[in-house]
Amino acid sequence: MEKINVYNLDGKKKGLIDKPKIFDVKARFDLIQLANSISQSKNKQIQGRDKRAGLRNTAKGWGTGHGVSRAPRIKGSGFATARHVGRVPYAKGGRRTHPIKTEKKIKKKINKQINKLSIISAISASGDESWVKKGGFIVKNIPDIPLVVDDKIQTIKKTTNIYSTLCKLGLQEDLINIKQRTKIRAGKGKSRSRKYKKKKGILLVIKDDFGIIKASRNIPGTDVVKVENLSINTLAPGGSSGRLILWTESAINDLHNYEVGI
Repeated sequence: MEKINVYNLDGKKKGLIDKPKIFDVKARFDLIQLANSISQSKNKQIQGRDKRAGLRNTAKGWGTGHGVSRAPRIKGSGFATARHVGRVPYAKGGRRTHPIKTEKKIKKKINKQINKLSIISAISASGDESWVKKGGFIVKNIPDIPLVVDDKIQTIKKTTNIYSTLCKLGLQEDLINIKQRTKIRAGKGKSRSRKYKKKKGILLVIKDDFGIIKASRNIPGTDVVKVENLSINTLAPGGSSGRLILWTESAINDLHNYEVGI
């Protein structure tokens, strides 16, 4: 079985472990994009219009013989909108022709087998250096892909310490690149609590949390997730394959439990 290196917190080789078979699976990028689009559909908010919108008036058709069209007209006299056309879609303040309905099914479904295969494909793509480069990550100073680090990284509780550890593992250029690519959003979103647009950076996959999640949350673009909570959103955000992933030793050993023969 092929071996991969494990690095300590100083960026030096610590030992060797067996490479999980999941990295040898041929990635299905069509399934990755399919699963991602279905996952994003669950985050959308249902929209709809009031069924009585545009109908709260006294408009009624006059019939023929008045020298005007038979469109429904608002009852009354002595005010500005008296005898104006109402209710119908082409009238000002009338109902909509085809209003958005809350009954529309926005959330899509995916069967478990395809969802599982999409996650396996995303993990496999993250272990291919060519796909990681296509994802926009700088990998020239990274010793290995997949990159595995000692479990002691899970106990780090300071942001400065986790940042220095990532730099020693060859990730400094990528971290700087992600920070420089943070832009101010154009449009009204600036006043709606989403002022900045941030790019996705490195993903840390851990087995247990002893403070690393809190320590890493202030590093731009960096996400931390437990291995049992891996999803297509974290492995391939936006449907783009080949995310740069830093695995802890215990987390990557858990990948041996994945059934890849499907």
